Amino acid sequence: MSAGRSADGREVQIPLQQVAPSLAASISVAAPITLSSHRPANPWPSSDPAASQGVPAGFLPLHGGFRDHFVETPEAKYCCEVCRLVLCQPRQTECGHRFCQSCINNILSQQNPVCPADMEPLFKDKIFRDVCCHREIMALKVYCRSEANGCQEQMSLHQIPDHLNVCPFFEVPCPLGKCKERMMRKEIPDHLSWKCKHRETTCEFCMTKMPLTELQKHKETVCPTFPVSCPNHCSFSSLPRSELSNHQHDCPKAQVSCQFHRYGCTFKGLNQEMRQHESTFAAEHLRLMANRNSSLENKVEDVKGELMERYKVLPALSSRLSELENQNDELRDKNRQMEQKLATMQKLMSSHSEKLLEVELELRSLRLLRDEVEDLRGTLENVRTRLNALEQGGRSGTGSTTHTLAPLETQLNRHDDMLSVHEIRLADMDLRFQVLETASYNGTLIWKIRDYKRRKQEAVAAKTLSLYSQPFYTGYFGYKMCARVYLNGDGMGKGTHLSLFFVVMRGEYDALLPWPFKQKVTLMLMDQGPSRKHLGDAFKPDPNSSSFRRPAAEMNIASGCPLFVSQSVLETGSYIKDDTIFIKVTVDTSDLPDP
Repeated sequence: MSAGRSADGREVQIPLQQVAPSLAASISVAAPITLSSHRPANPWPSSDPAASQGVPAGFLPLHGGFRDHFVETPEAKYCCEVCRLVLCQPRQTECGHRFCQSCINNILSQQNPVCPADMEPLFKDKIFRDVCCHREIMALKVYCRSEANGCQEQMSLHQIPDHLNVCPFFEVPCPLGKCKERMMRKEIPDHLSWKCKHRETTCEFCMTKMPLTELQKHKETVCPTFPVSCPNHCSFSSLPRSELSNHQHDCPKAQVSCQFHRYGCTFKGLNQEMRQHESTFAAEHLRLMANRNSSLENKVEDVKGELMERYKVLPALSSRLSELENQNDELRDKNRQMEQKLATMQKLMSSHSEKLLEVELELRSLRLLRDEVEDLRGTLENVRTRLNALEQGGRSGTGSTTHTLAPLETQLNRHDDMLSVHEIRLADMDLRFQVLETASYNGTLIWKIRDYKRRKQEAVAAKTLSLYSQPFYTGYFGYKMCARVYLNGDGMGKGTHLSLFFVVMRGEYDALLPWPFKQKVTLMLMDQGPSRKHLGDAFKPDPNSSSFRRPAAEMNIASGCPLFVSQSVLETGSYIKDDTIFIKVTVDTSDLPDP
């Protein structure tokens, strides 16, 4: 692993596989150089044939500092205290000394690390990146890493990768990929034209293009126009390979079998002898054919009888096949339904497992608070017991009791205050636990409202005009929302309808979400009867409405349906059961981007 820097200044790790192998090899084998004005040996040899022609951005040494040939001797402040090379990814210690990242990592991996410059102890959390020094080093002038090949270019250190991508003196492998030779980039045209054994050439017989190394094999094995001699050594001494097969049928010296060999004739001879054989043995050939024909007629009769037997069972088999196909279609439908149910269950299990993990974390903190409260209660009981004992001693007339009682009363009051604070925190954690237990993170809210009659009467009497649901979310890092219902109606629906509204709340991840809120919202009153005739309405948020901008307060102004459902329909249907109604709010999350 090598380190580099991204465009925005963040430090990133670059796998060595992404660094040009030639550079990686040179990093690991180059000998340390001294900072002098004399030209050193080229520390960046390109010997790996697998290296690509382009030079990637990763050019940092694997260990220690930069081994480049600098135009001017770098100042001592740019040198590592360990390897004495120019700093690579400089890190500064608390005592003011600078090290390469790999060098300081080696020091920190030891037990009780100390700075080699002043033997001061080193601590990892007090070592920081020296960005200013890094910027100055990357601006230092160096010679091209192909200087040994003749390149005289000078550039800033950070310009090396870009220069090596076009440097004519940089060593690269043959671009054809199979050649093992390496050459300077400027030598590639000559290499491809005259020297490379894998360069492209053309067969002079069929004019097919191929690598030079395959030309001879092509001529000897597959070239269709390459001249070959007849294997039977006839008068045709040379003919194209593609015509050899046809020539074998007409070659007078070819060894062939009689064309009636499948009927029983065993004669074999040359092409020029076959005509005489056919004219001489014509009667014998006819006899062989007659015998074969008679044998075939007998077999045909046997096959006919066999087919008639099979035709008798064919209708039953056809009927059975149709039944099996119908059963197969039913099984496919059932299998498809089961796969859909399984996918739904898997999604549900995934969401529940994440929710259970959050609940478990909340429960742990809740248990810790309860343990603290129990400890405080025990301490408080001990203090009260001691206080009672001291009061009884005070009644017996001891003079020192009064002086002891005052600090104990102060301690008792302090413990009472602490117990009150913990009880408040415990109540807050209980409330948060209840919210987490009912929260939904898939954009769907199922709101169960109990005691409908009592709550309706309170709304009519103007005691409690509206109710808010528990919050729900479009995802774990998504929008926070809730529903608001007026059981006796609001605005145009007051006294005649149930009014239902949607509210966007202020969430913890609002800074990462797109605004205004644009997701489709569906409001629904659930039918608890067997017909399941749910009543619903849907709307797309108005992007110009303040109800759907990023909340500045705890929640935005509610937006929804004042005339959602008339109270006569609500109270005469099967929407109320056991004095309970169910309201469902669904937010479309299909096109919602990840924060």
